[in-house]
Amino acid sequence: MYSIVIDVPARLLYLYQGNHQEKSFPVAVGKPETPTPAGTYTIIEKIPYPGGVFGTRWLGLSRRYYGIHGTDAPWLLGQAVSNGCVRMHNADVEYVYDRVEVGTQVRILNLSPEANPGTGGVYVVQPGDSLWLIAGRFGTTVEELAARNHIEPPYIIYPGQKLYLPGSERPPLLRSPAGGPGNNLPCRPPTFARLSAP
Repeated sequence: MYSIVIDVPARLLYLYQGNHQEKSFPVAVGKPETPTPAGTYTIIEKIPYPGGVFGTRWLGLSRRYYGIHGTDAPWLLGQAVSNGCVRMHNADVEYVYDRVEVGTQVRILNLSPEANPGTGGVYVVQPGDSLWLIAGRFGTTVEELAARNHIEPPYIIYPGQKLYLPGSERPPLLRSPAGGPGNNLPCRPPTFARLSAP
């Protein structure tokens, strides 16, 4: 089973098969005024050839108006230039599109490397780590570590993920404003091109 992790500050998308990182890809992310929303989502639709700025593939997320898609401006990858969506090289998004299904988990991480971790610090998850092992190592509980980092059961973590430890400043929980993103809608392929995957 595949899953996707997007590290917004690093401008990278990681494709996992189970707990194994299969590939990583450079991406463009949202501008400061229209940031890519942190959180855990699922792919709810797959659209081939959505056209225009969306490149050759669209992977719609369970966060309304947001998705992972190709681009008609590949020279902008690695930058914060979108209205919140995640842009990829067309060949890269085609690779991901061919492997993921509707229902695939997408975790978007937006922990600033400049964040003040306070006294507890930040731990970078290593291959083979689990929340249980990390909690034991730092004298806390799985529940506290999960709550501090907004991780919900089944407590899935990924190598390279940054975790705030006990005593550190807790990262903000990003919630969508009431009514959605407002008049400045991030991304959306044309509705006439929508095709739901089985």
